Amino acid sequence: MNRRDLLQGTVGIGLAAAATATADTGQSKRLERNILLIIADDQGYDLSCCDGKVKTPVLDELAASGTLFTQGYATVSSCSSSRSTLYTGLYSHTNGMYGLAHDVHNFSLLDDVRTLPWMLKQAGYATALVGKKHVKPDALLPYDAWLVPERPGIRDVALMAHEAGRWMRAQGSTPFFLTVGFSDPHRDAANFGNTREWPEVKREIYSPAEVLIPSHLPDLPGVRQDLAQYYESVSRLDSGVGLLLHELRQSGREPDTLVIYLSDNGRPFPGAKDNLYEPGLHLPLMMRSPEQRARGTRSRALVSWIDVAPTMLAWAGVTPPRNYIYAPLPGRSLLPILDEADPPGFDRVFATHSFHEINQYYPMRSVRTRRYSYFLNLEPSLTVPVASDVQLSPSWKAITGTPGAKLGKRTLQAFAHRPSEELYDLAADPDEVVNLAGHSAHAALLAELRTQLHDWRAATHDPWLAGITDPFGHAH
Repeated sequence: MNRRDLLQGTVGIGLAAAATATADTGQSKRLERNILLIIADDQGYDLSCCDGKVKTPVLDELAASGTLFTQGYATVSSCSSSRSTLYTGLYSHTNGMYGLAHDVHNFSLLDDVRTLPWMLKQAGYATALVGKKHVKPDALLPYDAWLVPERPGIRDVALMAHEAGRWMRAQGSTPFFLTVGFSDPHRDAANFGNTREWPEVKREIYSPAEVLIPSHLPDLPGVRQDLAQYYESVSRLDSGVGLLLHELRQSGREPDTLVIYLSDNGRPFPGAKDNLYEPGLHLPLMMRSPEQRARGTRSRALVSWIDVAPTMLAWAGVTPPRNYIYAPLPGRSLLPILDEADPPGFDRVFATHSFHEINQYYPMRSVRTRRYSYFLNLEPSLTVPVASDVQLSPSWKAITGTPGAKLGKRTLQAFAHRPSEELYDLAADPDEVVNLAGHSAHAALLAELRTQLHDWRAATHDPWLAGITDPFGHAH
């Protein structure tokens, strides 16, 4: 079986992006449609409009003027791998971005992968990236311009917004695809970049006493102090989004621009980032289309970051080239459901994880439905690694330095050493700690989810699945 057959396989997990493009060039008949993709770095599902304690008035307003997907899930909780899904519409185990791109980790996309910047350029779009890219190689992400190139510690959200505005105004009537990759609220050497004032940003300082302790963390002073710093970074991010949206309005291009806001992975705390449990994948996702009828929709559709690229391509009226080996993409456009609170058929998402850093290998695959989550740990004899920035965090030091401390309801031992299969009833156990995989009463359910995951892995060409590659490493 060849790779195309696998990707077009039998499980029906996705649809090709809807389009009006010509077959060979991807040239759209609808060129007056811009795309603004905004990517936060390590923001969990923390919004004041969703009963959070952090102040996010701009993001709240964006949700009120568009659609907030309350059940949006990343496909992987690791920065480069997650961003690669946004750029390619492929899972990271398909596109080759198995772990982090920078430094010695050095993961990159496979040579035959096509990206959003490339496909939209073929359709006549001007393309630009502002801020963080974190995906390799540059040759496969041929943005026309890279403004405020990523560098350690970049936090100047006003500079990023103004550079984005200058570029948008310079495009005239040419349709554009603009990606803005913020660095907030990722940690840096000084924790969250909160050691100085930033231009045009009102600083929000939080008391450790006022933070909300997520269910995956213990209530310890060090954790509270750490969360207060994280909150400040999220509020700075919110201000940056406000400046950026103001620039969009001033450019005159807002009426024909699809705005998408999301985060790449879970908050940078133990039990979230770098994990496929709920806190690592359940993230903000907002879309605002000039064509949607309803505003302020809160959609309960179970959607995935695998759907983001097909959504942007559908908006632009572009499909991958007819001879593209990865077509059709496994996701589906979310444009048809922006006005619907409970659209049918959106009840399952898949996730994958292989590496974070090069020495942090723990391959996992999962499927999540409205009622259950199932995890397959491919190398259960290994110890689950902890991302370096999390290891150095005040939260991790407080937890590991406190006898008997847990990650919420989960012991450190249970977190570090997992069985080959995990099955959780999300209605009774939303924290995913009571493993039902060995219970005879759930044997039929386990078998069904096991089959669903296997079929998805085959259809998406998972190299970790037996039979996908031959003994010489060639794809079937």
